[in-house]
Amino acid sequence: MINDDASEVSVIDRARAGDARAFDELLRPHRDKLWAVCVRVTGHPADAEDAVQECMVAIWRGLPRFRGESQFSTWIYRIAANAALGIVRRRREVPVEEIFDLPPNPGFEDAIALHDEIQAALRNVPEDFRVALVLREYGGLTYEEIAEHQGIPIQTVKSRLNRARSAVRAALTVE
Repeated sequence: MINDDASEVSVIDRARAGDARAFDELLRPHRDKLWAVCVRVTGHPADAEDAVQECMVAIWRGLPRFRGESQFSTWIYRIAANAALGIVRRRREVPVEEIFDLPPNPGFEDAIALHDEIQAALRNVPEDFRVALVLREYGGLTYEEIAEHQGIPIQTVKSRLNRARSAVRAALTVE
């Protein structure tokens, strides 16, 4: 496991040199979040699996171009989000993510109904807003990292997150 920035740089250098074990060591702590970002953007486990695979290939190929101007994790989550968006665009469906937890111990039918309502609400959330929300809620990225990923000011990130959450809440309260 990588303990500090100096160790991470060393592992990145080894991976750049073609060391597959170093590459595995570099990505191991991030796999769950990469999966979470991809599945939330695509809305489908099979598509997320494809996106994760594309992401891993893109990271491997792009590693020589990683300049270290941002955190490694920010860079790879951006690649994951882009890979997932590419899958979504190719299948021409609107991605759906769950951004709200289900109530504690819901009945099976209630849980399915709420899940379906959330998905329906999210279909109307613009893509940029959805991506910001997924990166924040499931990728654990900071406002600054999301701003860098989307190429926008931090205040715009906050606005997008607020609008995305408001749109979902409003859709869930309208019957």
